[in-house]
Amino acid sequence: MSSATHPPTDLPLFPLGGTILLPGERLPLNVFEPRYLNMIDDVRRGPGHIGIIQIRPGGTPEKPTLAGIGGAGRVDHFEETGDGRYLITLTGVSRFVMVEELERATPYRVARADYAPFAHDLEPRSEIEGDRDRLVRMLQAWFQNEHVAADWESVAEAPLTTLVDQLSMVAPFGAQDRQRLLEAADTAARLGEMEAILAERLAGGADGPVQ
Repeated sequence: MSSATHPPTDLPLFPLGGTILLPGERLPLNVFEPRYLNMIDDVRRGPGHIGIIQIRPGGTPEKPTLAGIGGAGRVDHFEETGDGRYLITLTGVSRFVMVEELERATPYRVARADYAPFAHDLEPRSEIEGDRDRLVRMLQAWFQNEHVAADWESVAEAPLTTLVDQLSMVAPFGAQDRQRLLEAADTAARLGEMEAILAERLAGGADGPVQ
C-alpha cells in the first residue's frame, strides 16, 4: 500500500448513514459486505484511501443517494477476522466535494473528488479559542436529556480542537447535524455550529437553553 498522504482524485466510496470522518481523526470500521471487502483489497493494493460519505434519502438500497461532501481517510490499520470480516481503522486526511460518480466495473462506487475547497485540511491542526466551560455545560445538559453517558474527566482534559472534532464524529447527533458539522469551514467554525445545534436541541427540551 502506498504511503502517500494525499488521497487520489478517483476515490473509492464507503457510504454510511450518520457517520463522518474529519481530518486527523480516526474511524474504526467493521467491514463484512462482499463489495466492501473487495474495495478494501483493492485499496490496500493502491493509494490506500477511502471516502466516507453520508447517505441521503432517495435512490435505491443498492445505490442510495449520497451527500455532496465527504471525508477521505487512509487505511492505517487492517486486521482479518476468522469469519472473513475486515477490521480497519481510517485516519482522516481531507474532506472532498464529490464532483461526479464514475462508471467503473467494480462492485463498489467510485467518485471524482475535489479537495481544493478544503486545502487547509492537509495542514497540521492548530488549537482554537472558545468557551470550553459553556460547551461542556451544554453537552452535559443535552447528554442528560438524551440519557447518554460520557467520560467528563477526558472531556475536561482534551484540547478544545480535539474535543470538538471528536464530538462531531461520536456524539449522538443526527445525520443532518453531523453533515452540518462536517461542512463547517474549520474547527473554530465547527465549534460555533455545534453550540448552535446544542442550543436548538436544548431549547426544545424541558430544561430550556443553557446560558
